[in-house]
Amino acid sequence: MLNKNSQQVLPWYKEYYVWLIILFPMLAVIGGIVTTILAVQSDDGLVVDDYYKQGLEINRTLKRDQIARDYELNADIKIDRQQEDVAMTLTAAPGFNYPANLAVTFLHATRAGLDQDVKLLLTQGNIYRGNLPLLEPGKWYVHIQHGDWRLINTIYID
Repeated sequence: MLNKNSQQVLPWYKEYYVWLIILFPMLAVIGGIVTTILAVQSDDGLVVDDYYKQGLEINRTLKRDQIARDYELNADIKIDRQQEDVAMTLTAAPGFNYPANLAVTFLHATRAGLDQDVKLLLTQGNIYRGNLPLLEPGKWYVHIQHGDWRLINTIYID
């Protein structure tokens, strides 16, 4: 078809400006669908269920951390991903009585649903071992506790 200036008029679907105008709203719709799918698939949950109760226990928690500092506790954590094994070397001030087992909690930095509780047993000297299910890559907080003390470390899983 020709117009009065002898130029060919293209149908609307062959004009690239039309597709450029349609592109941005289409990208917004696709982005909304992807965001909805991600929100439904990943249930992050609450970090702490009972904020009030946690607030009341803060002084006790701080006291446990101070006791760990007084014992000069330090933990070196090695994770073997193929064997699903964790080995931890616990060092402390002279005279520290190493417990027979430790309660260790691996807390994911952003997703509480991935947290793992592990019981480590004293194998020799100051080395503890236990079975650890595969951890997701990312930043993890490790809470090591026994009796009246608690030690907090941070590890990164590749």
